[in-house]
Amino acid sequence: MIKYLNKIKLLNHNSVPMHEIMNKEEIEKLLKKYSINKEHLPKILINDPIIIEIGAKIGDIIKIKRKSSTAEESTYYRLVIESIS
Repeated sequence: MIKYLNKIKLLNHNSVPMHEIMNKEEIEKLLKKYSINKEHLPKILINDPIIIEIGAKIGDIIKIKRKSSTAEESTYYRLVIESIS
């Protein structure tokens, strides 16, 4: 007997904020706006379930949009890394 597992899409869950891979132009604007390098951003591991779901690669920058009770929406950024050293 073969068992089939339903794969749940994390992004469809209302508790998971929207995650998206930023394009080159968006990254350049972000880094210029804050006068930083990619390495200065907070990190997220390549094996994080949401990173796997969206197909991000090491070095990608992820834009995370969270609902906020005070600002309606807050945006966060994470650099995808292989492991914490």
